[in-house]
Formats: sequence, structure tokens, C-alpha cells
Amino acid sequence: MSDEHQGPPKSKRKVRKESLHKKLEKLLDEYKNILMVNVDNVGSNQMQKVRMALRGKAAVLMGKNTIFRKVLRDKMVQNPRLEALMPHVWGNIGFVFTNEKDIRGIREVVLKNKVPAAAKSGSIAPMDVFVPPGSTGLDPGQTSFFQALNIATKIARGSIEIVNQVHLIKKGDKVTLSHVALLNKLNILPFFYGITVTKVYEDGTVFDSEVLDMGKEELYGKFFNGVRKLAALSLAIGYPTIASLGTVMGNGFRKILAISMATEYDFAEAKEFKQLVASGAVAAAAAPAAAAAPKPEQKGKPEAAKPKVEEKPKEPEPEEDGFMAAGLFD
Repeated sequence: MSDEHQGPPKSKRKVRKESLHKKLEKLLDEYKNILMVNVDNVGSNQMQKVRMALRGKAAVLMGKNTIFRKVLRDKMVQNPRLEALMPHVWGNIGFVFTNEKDIRGIREVVLKNKVPAAAKSGSIAPMDVFVPPGSTGLDPGQTSFFQALNIATKIARGSIEIVNQVHLIKKGDKVTLSHVALLNKLNILPFFYGITVTKVYEDGTVFDSEVLDMGKEELYGKFFNGVRKLAALSLAIGYPTIASLGTVMGNGFRKILAISMATEYDFAEAKEFKQLVASGAVAAAAAPAAAAAPKPEQKGKPEAAKPKVEEKPKEPEPEEDGFMAAGLFD
């Protein structure tokens, strides 16, 4: 008799596992983008509302992590990119499959459905909790309760009134029995629980959901900032890369152009530039370019530059004094 009673539940459980296995395989074949969601403190009613809101845009699948891992290992033979999901399959999670280009819009639909919830002792606060100032509606006999929590109060119109706003619980702190008792007395539901998106899988890459909040300008800025750092490193160590190629070519061309301006060596671009200089169109730019290259006549005569540096209003008199001084000491 015991075997007969235990048989049907096992067979139903096995059927559910096989159904989940086939469904996950089908979804992995049909969809290329996956949102990994956390469903802690989420009720079945909330899940149903999210499924209805995503109908036609995405598919939600909840199940056991052991089955998820087994299916992923089997599918990795055909699609090795799925291996990126394996380290993140833990905890109370689920998958949201979609082929929509606007993954951010899908995430907003998932996060939109939230319900208020009371504080539970021992839980971790997902957000800061503040108690607003004003009348509590409690009788003056409960003043000691507020004093134990170091909350400033006063008696007004026969009830306890909180003087200032109180930062009762900080985000990440553990909720205590005192917190729960106070919030229950004030009929405050401090938390909002709903589905949260933790990771996003797109084309074989897994990244945090916060990346979806970045706009194109911010993404481009971060990308080009990395390119600039790579180019600077390449130039510093003298190792050419694609990022530094433009700077290297530009610097080389400027040096050749400066030499051409200082000598009679010409090429097509230099002729055009000299014509612009002659016409006065780029007079300001031509002066630094010409000064950058050393002139040939200055290379063999280093003394020619000295008189310019040592010019003084009364130059002959010091020279005679210096000559006479040298003669005296000799």
C-alpha cells in the first residue's frame, strides 16, 4: 500500500522535470537573449502579472537550478557560448527569454510590478527606511517605547508626535524586532518586493543589468577613453598598435613637412602647403612648422647662436675689463 501511495507523486514529479527540461531546451533554441532574474519574496500573483505583461515579447521560465545546469551542459555541445551562464545559476532565480532588441524595455516591464510588504525580523533591508515626523495616533502611555529607540517625541492633542524625521533602518542592515514593532505600530509597510534583474546574457556575453542604464554617449565615451589609454601606452613603450597608428603617422607627416619647409625638398602635399603659406592662408601654422626643423646652415656653426643670447647694451666695456683682468692675473 505504501508503494502505491508513493508511486504517483514520483511519476508526476518526473513528468514535471521532463517537461521543464524540454521547455528549457526549446527556449534556448528559439531565443538569443536572456535576463536572469531573482524572485526572492515574490508571490505567484506577481509572477502571473509579469507573465501577462510580457506576453508576445518574452517568455518567463522558473524551475530548479539542477535542471537548468544539466540542460545548459547538454546544450553547450552545440552552443559553447552558453557556458557563460553556468557561474550565475544559483539562488532563487529564473530566466526571461526574449528576441527583442530593446532589452532595456523588457527589464522595465519586469521591474515595474512591485507590491508593498511589511518588515520581517532578521531580513536584510533592501532600501533605507525613514519614519516621517508628525502625529502617530498612539496614546502617551507608549512614550517609553519611543525613548528606548532614541526617537524624540512630544505630546500633542493627547497623542504622541514624532518631532523630527528618523532614519530607522539603513540599506543592507538587518531588521530587528524593535524595528518591526515600531513599523507595525505606525502601520508602515516600508519595503517593496518584486522581481529583480541581476544579469543579462546577450550573444554569448553576460553582464550586469546596470549596463542597460548607460546611453550611447556614455558607452562611446568609455570605449574611446579606453582607446586613448591604449594609444598612450603604445606610444610610451614604442609598440605600434591600431590605436596609436593615426598619431604615429600624423607625427611623422608633420616632421617631414617641417623639413620640407626648411629645405628645398618638395612633394605634392608640401607644395600645396607652401602655396597656402605664400598666400597667407596658414601663416600662423607655417611658423611653428618651419621652426620645428633645424636649418642646415646652423648645424655647422654652433657659435652663431651665442651672440643672440649674450647681447647686452654695453657689451664692449665688459670685454675690455675681462681682457685686462686676465692680463693682470697672468
